[in-house]
Amino acid sequence: MRKRIGVLTYRGESGFVEPGYLRRLVKEGREMGAEVFLFSPQDVRFAEKRINGYVPDGTKWRRERFAWPDIVIDRYRYYPLPKHRAYLPFRKQNWFRYANNRFSNKYVVHQILIQDPELQRWLPETLPYDRKTLAAMLADHRLVYLKPTNGTGGRSILRVEKRAGRYLLHGRTKQQAKSCEKLATLTEVCERLEHWMKNEKSGNEQFFLQQGLRLSLVPKRTVDARMLVQKNGKGQWCLTGMGIRVGPIQSSTSNLHGGGTALPAVSFLVKRFGQEMAERIVLECKELAIKTVTRIEEHFGLMMEFGFDLGIDVNGKVWIIEINPKPGREIFKQMRQYERYAMAVRRPLEYALYLVNKSNLTD
Repeated sequence: MRKRIGVLTYRGESGFVEPGYLRRLVKEGREMGAEVFLFSPQDVRFAEKRINGYVPDGTKWRRERFAWPDIVIDRYRYYPLPKHRAYLPFRKQNWFRYANNRFSNKYVVHQILIQDPELQRWLPETLPYDRKTLAAMLADHRLVYLKPTNGTGGRSILRVEKRAGRYLLHGRTKQQAKSCEKLATLTEVCERLEHWMKNEKSGNEQFFLQQGLRLSLVPKRTVDARMLVQKNGKGQWCLTGMGIRVGPIQSSTSNLHGGGTALPAVSFLVKRFGQEMAERIVLECKELAIKTVTRIEEHFGLMMEFGFDLGIDVNGKVWIIEINPKPGREIFKQMRQYERYAMAVRRPLEYALYLVNKSNLTD
C-alpha cells in the first residue's frame, strides 16, 4: 500500500508560499511511490479523520479528500502574526506523527548552543538589544548587526558600523527597500534602531544584537556560505551541498532574495585561501554542522534538515551566523547544480518514508 505523506504549510488567500518547491516535493514523492499532499491547520477534519489536502493540477492546485497521513513533514514557516495564530496550538496537539520537531527562534537557539563548550568557538557574540549593550559591542567590534528573532531572507536586518567617529547604517526592510544613512552620535543611532524595531517587527517579535564579522572576502561585498545538511533514507545526517553567496555592492547581507549571487564553495575558497586551507575550511564546516545538529536534537528532539548560514572571515575563521530548520534549496539551482537540487528535494521524503517503515517494523 502506498505511504501517505502530508506536508503542513501555510495556505493564505493567495495560495501557498514557495509553490515551486512544494510542487516539486509532491512530484518527487509520487515518483518514489508515495502519496504526497499539502495541507494547513484549517484543512483538517478531526471528527472524520480526514484532510482536505491539495495537489498540483497544471498551474493550479486541486483540492482532494485524504485519509490520515502516515507521517507529516512540517514545512510551516511561522511568524508571530495574527494570520499564523492557529499554527502553534495545532502543532502542540500532536495529532500526527511528524518527521521533524518544532524549533525555536534564532536567539533562543543561540542561547542553547552557547552552553556547549565545543560550539562556543564558532558563535559570534549575541545579546538582546539595549542601549548599553549596543555601546559596549560597538566599542569591542566596531561592526554590529541588529536582527529580528524570526526574520528570513535578510529582511529587517540593520548593520551598524563605527567608522572615523561616525556611524554608518545599512539595512533592508521587510519589503526589501534599502536603507543607508550616516549618523553622528550614539544617541541618534539608538533612536534610529528603536524606530526601526518598532516599524519592522512582526507581532510581538524581539530583536537582538550580533557581533559583526569581517566577511568581505570580495572587496565591498558581504560574503557567506550556505550549507544544507539533511537526513538520508537511513536516518543519517549528510552534507547535501554548500555554496558561497556574494551580496551586491554595499549590501548589509548576501541573501539571494536581495540580489546576491551564488558560487560553488570549493573553487571560490581555493581561489581565496589556496587548496590546503580551503579543504580545512570545508572540513571544519562539516564538523560544526554535525556537532550542532546533534546538540539541537538533544534539546528539541528529532529533526530532518537544516540550512546553515556560515561566515568565513578574512582570516579563514568559520562562524555560525544562523541556522534554519526549514531551509530553501534554491542556491543549487543558482549554481546550476540541478542533480544536487533534486537530491535536496528528495531527502526529506526519503527520511519520512524511513521513519514510517521503521515504525511499521517495530509495531
